[in-house]
Amino acid sequence: MMSTAGRANTIGLLAALWLGVAGAPATAADSAVIFMYHRFGEDFFTSTNIPLDQFETHVQELRSGAYTVLPVPQIVTALREGRSLPDRTIGITIDGAYRSVYTEAFPRLRRAGLPFSLFVATDSLDRSFGNIMTWGHLREMQKAGVTIGGMTASHPHMTDVEPAEIRGELARARKRFETELGRAPELFAYPYGEYSLAVRELIMQAGIAAAFGQHSGVVYRGADFHALPRFTLNETYASIERFRLAANALPLPARQITPADPLLRDNPPALGFSVDPEIGDLGQIACFASQQGRTAIERLGADRLEVRFNQPLPRGRSRINCTMPGPDNRWRWLGIQFYAR
Repeated sequence: MMSTAGRANTIGLLAALWLGVAGAPATAADSAVIFMYHRFGEDFFTSTNIPLDQFETHVQELRSGAYTVLPVPQIVTALREGRSLPDRTIGITIDGAYRSVYTEAFPRLRRAGLPFSLFVATDSLDRSFGNIMTWGHLREMQKAGVTIGGMTASHPHMTDVEPAEIRGELARARKRFETELGRAPELFAYPYGEYSLAVRELIMQAGIAAAFGQHSGVVYRGADFHALPRFTLNETYASIERFRLAANALPLPARQITPADPLLRDNPPALGFSVDPEIGDLGQIACFASQQGRTAIERLGADRLEVRFNQPLPRGRSRINCTMPGPDNRWRWLGIQFYAR
């Protein structure tokens, strides 16, 4: 068992790694936008649902010829290996084994020839409630080319769970995947998008190649591959105008992000980050926080910015989005998610 000092040193190393990522300006050739959906045509669940007419508009937009939709594992591998991607590369992900994924999203995406990844928690499939898929559905989708990713076994709030329990969750899910699908997933999505440096460490120890949150932003070559962003799409944030805005987004590559741990010790946090001035006028960066709107930003030196919150962040998840104008009328985007107890 790792000692307390050993755990502290390991977490400190992870913090240093996170602080050091994203050093060089990112371009369209080394970035991609990943979208995330949950439910389809389930109007009762407004916060996680997308109406079918909106979803079909997204599919039509992606087929317009302006974008290149690639399997998410291919995007991750290309970025990790330093290979260029086509401009406006898009990845599609879905969280949750909801039956509407199988009955509504799967046939539409298959007809359109658009690959996607599906992240599932295994306990829900074992229980197979009326609105949840079966393992048979999942095997059919995997055979058709859908990438299956993990989300633990029971879909807990991982920042509230002890390390031993998280290891058990991951092991139990892995066993069920191997039994039912013949393989364990290499991709992972944090339930609710929540993670801490300690949780991230456990995911890395489990041999997972890449993990995704639910904070907005663009994945790119210098990103943290175990804390990758995605643009969430639901009834509130699914207009075709917002979809196009996100689909054309570019990275806002930040380094030396503080606090390093998304699980807050101090609230409000002293959020700061550095950005290479070569990407443009840093005075045009604007940041917005959940339930607070636009925040004040203080410029410290040539490349350092600090966000000033006017009150503590609410308990639970809070998201901060920072944007700045980019080339060709596109926007650079940085998303950060914090969790306050």
